[in-house]
Amino acid sequence: MYLRLALCLGFFIVGCSNGPADFPSSNASDAARPVHVVNVLTEEVRPVVMRDMLVLPGQTEALHDIRLAAQRGGVVEWTGVTEGQRVRVGEPIARIDLSSLGAALERARASLRLAEDQARRRSQLYAQGVLAKEELDQASNELTAARTRLREAEVDFSHGTVTSTLDGVVNRLHVDPGEFVGEGDPVADIVNVETLRINFDVPEGDVRFLAQGQKAVVRVDAYPEREWAGEIDFVAWKADPATRTFQVRVVVDNEGGAIRPGMIARGAFLRRLIEGAVTAPLFTVQDKGGERVVFVEQDGVAQARTVQLGIIEGDRVQVLEGLAAGDRLIVAGHAEVEDGTQVNVR
Repeated sequence: MYLRLALCLGFFIVGCSNGPADFPSSNASDAARPVHVVNVLTEEVRPVVMRDMLVLPGQTEALHDIRLAAQRGGVVEWTGVTEGQRVRVGEPIARIDLSSLGAALERARASLRLAEDQARRRSQLYAQGVLAKEELDQASNELTAARTRLREAEVDFSHGTVTSTLDGVVNRLHVDPGEFVGEGDPVADIVNVETLRINFDVPEGDVRFLAQGQKAVVRVDAYPEREWAGEIDFVAWKADPATRTFQVRVVVDNEGGAIRPGMIARGAFLRRLIEGAVTAPLFTVQDKGGERVVFVEQDGVAQARTVQLGIIEGDRVQVLEGLAAGDRLIVAGHAEVEDGTQVNVR
């Protein structure tokens, strides 16, 4: 038993004499860890020409839009059009029964025939020396008065037929046959949609960039895939006191009638051209603690640049400060890098 105990103590002493076990140091681990490299794509920053565009919503309306009214009161005996029908200038829209004016027209015609007969007979008598000059003049004056009364009666009677004063479309018919209308009551609305105007409310800071005759591009919400070329034909000289904006009117050729009055439109106006602008894709600009930051590649390392932004055109933004021509802007992988990250440009 004592021999076994001595042997165990001997083994323990020998084991302790070898010292502590060896472990790899932390410095050796850091040296062996691989460096993190991010694959990126870059584009060289080149100065370009940017268009400073002003985009505003507007309201479309017909350039020519009229309401026809009854010039005389009476019962509507006939309507010759339907809503949506195209009409021309002078085309009858409705007829109002003017029986009393018709009787007056017949009396005026009979009076004219009598005056013509009297003037003819008196002219013959005057030629024979039987009639005095004064009586001939009186007959001539009566003939002139009869013609005038007939013309007045014809005009009054013509007011019973309401005719279109515009080439366009019947947007609404306000009367039906058998209905009584008073003088001045609406009969029909005629609208011409071949040319439209679009009204825009322009802020006072932007109205100085716009002028009559300037071109504009118009889009309509109902047709997002189409655009129309327009031209400014009016810029208000006085602001709306309620909104402090200036009305700007754009005229658009609407051949085919795709745009309808009342639709919402958006107009793009060129304020100015900026030569030699430094730009970056919008998606490359990141928000870092309230600052706008982009990353550029230099000598295989990503560098953060705080930028000041200007105007936006399409998917690019003007960079006023923080980026210069010739810089290699990181456009892919930029979300995975920080300032000082090693990058591999593919």
